Amino acid sequence: MTSDPGAPRPDPPLPASPGFAPAPGGRVLPPVPEDGLPAEAFRTVTPAYGAGSLADVMPSVSAVLGVPGAPDVLGLGERLAGVDRIGVLLVDGLGAYQLPTAAPFAPTLASLSGPTLTTGFPSTTPVSLVTVGTGAPPGAHGILGFTVRRPDGRTLNHIHWGDDPDPYQWQPLPTAFETAAAAGVAVTLVSRSLYRGSGLSVAAHRGARYHVADDGPAVAEGMLAALRSGPGLVYGYHPDLDKAGHEYGVASSAWQDAARGVDAILDRLVHELPPTAALLVIADHGQLNVPATDRYDLSTGPLAAGLAGVSGEPRARYLHVLDGALDDVQATWQGVLGADARVMRRDEAIAEGWYGPVAPAHKDRIGDLVVLCLNRAVVVASAWEPPMAGQLVAYHGSVTAAEMTVPLLIVR
Repeated sequence: MTSDPGAPRPDPPLPASPGFAPAPGGRVLPPVPEDGLPAEAFRTVTPAYGAGSLADVMPSVSAVLGVPGAPDVLGLGERLAGVDRIGVLLVDGLGAYQLPTAAPFAPTLASLSGPTLTTGFPSTTPVSLVTVGTGAPPGAHGILGFTVRRPDGRTLNHIHWGDDPDPYQWQPLPTAFETAAAAGVAVTLVSRSLYRGSGLSVAAHRGARYHVADDGPAVAEGMLAALRSGPGLVYGYHPDLDKAGHEYGVASSAWQDAARGVDAILDRLVHELPPTAALLVIADHGQLNVPATDRYDLSTGPLAAGLAGVSGEPRARYLHVLDGALDDVQATWQGVLGADARVMRRDEAIAEGWYGPVAPAHKDRIGDLVVLCLNRAVVVASAWEPPMAGQLVAYHGSVTAAEMTVPLLIVR
C-alpha cells in the first residue's frame, strides 16, 4: 500500500479517456507504465535476518563507529577503515530492481555500487523504518504491518500514528540511535517536519537529534552539515520516489522526475563528503505496477464471507476470521486467488521465519490468516479502507524479489 511517512493523499478522480481503466472504488487509473521488471523479479525471497537484511545495517554501522557490542554483520569494518562519520540515506521505494529503470535519469546513482539486502516482512515502510532503526527483525520490535489490529479490535495505521498506543510500549526495543548516543556517538536524523514526534518516528528514531529537512535539497544540506560538524552517525530519509510510484507508477514521467531529485541529493553528498566520512544508500522496499485487471476486492463476493476484520495492505493482507470459520475462509481465499497468492495461517508464517522470532506480546498483531500476494495481484478492501488504498498504480508489501530486495550502495 502507500508507503511511508510520505503516504500519498487522495487525488480527485481523473477524467475517463482511452487508455484509462477503472479501479475498485471508482477512481480512474492512469495508464499503467511498463516498469521493466524481468520474470525473475517475481520469485519469492525470504528475509536474510542476521546475514544481510535491513535489520543488520545499523548494528554494522555502529560497529564501525565503535559502539560496544555492536556486531558488524555486513562486514563494513574493512571497507570503511579510517571512517569516523557515516551518513545513511534511506530512499523510500528505491528497490534493487528499480536501479536500472532509474539509471538514465540518475547518473550519480548509476555510478554507485554495493551488495543487496533483503527487507523484512511485510516489505512496507513502517516495518522497514523500525527494522532499520532498531536493528531488529519485525517480530522483535512489533511493527508488523502497514496497519494492524489492536487488542481492542480497532485498527492502527502506523503512518497516521500519534501517541495512542504509546510508542515506547508498542515498540519496546531501544533503537540503534539510542544505543549509539549512550555510547557517546553524535546521532542526527534528517527528515521532514511532518514526521517529527509521530508515533512511527518515535518508535524508529528515538535517540537521534532531529534536523528538519522538508525537501530533497534540504536533506542533502542537512546531512552534509551534520557530517561536517564532527564524528558521528547521520541518518536521512527521502520519500518522493515512493510517492511518485504509488500515484503514477514506476517509470512514469513523475517517477522519472523523482529519480532526478534523488540523483541531485546524491550528487551533492557524493562530491561533498568530508574526508573521513562514508555514505550508505539504502531503501525500505521496491515497487511493482499493478494493472486494474489484477485487483481483487475482498469486500464483495466469496472473499467477504467469514471475516471479522481486515488489516495489512493490498499486497500483504491480514484476515481476522470469525470463530469457526478459519478452515472455510482459508480454502475460499486460496481457491479464488489461486496462483496469485499464498494463504497461510499465522502460526505457519511465524514458524517459517518471515518475521524472525515473534515476541508473545506481538503475536496477535498478525492476522489469523496471512495472504501473500504473488505475480502482480493486489487485494483491495473497498468496504474496510479509504478508497485511495485500492486506487494506486504501484504497490509493495509482499515477498517477491521486486519488493524484498534493496540496495546497499557504499561511498567513501
